[in-house]
Amino acid sequence: MKIATYNINGVNKRLANLMDWLGDAAPDVLCLQELKASDRQFPATAFADAGYGAVWLGESSWNGVAILAKGTEPVLTRTGLPGMEGDKQARYIEAAVNGVLVASLYAPNGNPQPGPKFSYKLDWTEKLVAHAAELFETGFPVVLAGDYNIVPEPRDIYETKSYKDNALVQPASRKLFAVLLERGWTDAIRAVYPDETIYTFWDYMRERWPRNAGLRLDHLLLSGDLAAALDDAGVDREVRGAEGASDHAPVWIKLDI
Repeated sequence: MKIATYNINGVNKRLANLMDWLGDAAPDVLCLQELKASDRQFPATAFADAGYGAVWLGESSWNGVAILAKGTEPVLTRTGLPGMEGDKQARYIEAAVNGVLVASLYAPNGNPQPGPKFSYKLDWTEKLVAHAAELFETGFPVVLAGDYNIVPEPRDIYETKSYKDNALVQPASRKLFAVLLERGWTDAIRAVYPDETIYTFWDYMRERWPRNAGLRLDHLLLSGDLAAALDDAGVDREVRGAEGASDHAPVWIKLDI
């Protein structure tokens, strides 16, 4: 089973880019973030024509998450995190696909920090950590995929001082990601590439893509025994260089199940 995550940064604006990649990569499951589309604006028909069923949680102009499944309909199990019932931001969706529970998440950016946006980021991520613990305890195979808006370690960002005050690299942000790993979740990219410098995001500003001034923000975390089924993982980096591309690249894993 091939599972991918992709912050598309506007699903309708970049639909042609997405469909080109989808045709080539052919993941069994695709988690999308930052749809920037309401529920009615989501291009479900285009995905159906490409052979993918979908569930989605839209939000006009901002946020938005979806899960696509090749040749089947994902079985929706949750929208939104427990404890965030009053939150109107579309950031979390969960569905069962062929015996695996898959979550597509778009964590808050948190800038500027300190301030209310950073407090919201930490609160949301704490709720994610708590829900992840409940999922882990079930023993069910789970993949938590998406844009965590956290750079886990200094090696996951290009050498720079410009991000020192950024919410993505703060100790409090990194600690919450570390807690997930401490509780048994496996960072798939790091499991396959323990020593390599790998980026998944390159800002549009200051020629960061041509300079390879990137960050690793997009992660797939695997529960318990599912890590043993991890066969391969990677980043389709070249997709970021296409005309009109998202500022993120697709990240994927292959599971031997």
